[in-house]
Amino acid sequence: MGEDIAEPYPAVDRTELQTEIARDLRALTAISEQIGHVFARSNNLRPNDFRALMHVATADAEGAPVTAGQLSKLMGVSAPAVTYLVERMIESGHLARVPDATDRRRVHLGYTEDGMAVAAGFFGPLSARVRAALADLPDSDLAAAHRVLVGVTAALREFYTELPEPGQSADQHGTG
Repeated sequence: MGEDIAEPYPAVDRTELQTEIARDLRALTAISEQIGHVFARSNNLRPNDFRALMHVATADAEGAPVTAGQLSKLMGVSAPAVTYLVERMIESGHLARVPDATDRRRVHLGYTEDGMAVAAGFFGPLSARVRAALADLPDSDLAAAHRVLVGVTAALREFYTELPEPGQSADQHGTG
């Protein structure tokens, strides 16, 4: 019973592991951006259109759908620019305005069935490849990876809220 269970990887310094995770996340971000550009080009979307779709999808997956005003803040663009973008995305069939279930005055942005079908058609093969790549990993590894990604995402969001607005110095923001 008192046997040591060998780790699948050699012992590594914690700081080195954190550096490797940061490197991995940069690589993940870079290739994700490249794939996003291909999706955008293949669907006649502008780069900001794809960014908007990602924000809408992320918010929806987190159970907190976004309004156009919230999208404007998330993207760091003016309200008129987001209005124009949203109108284009509605006209192209990717997004729709969805009335809030509890406050009919509030309107959220959501994917249309056609928009979901387009995304599924493009990203479905990627999903299958990711599932295949993770198939041999034990559930405990997947759970640990999920905890790491949740922690990193929370840190990134916290850092983002502390960044100065464009045109505002760090001193004006209170971080300097």
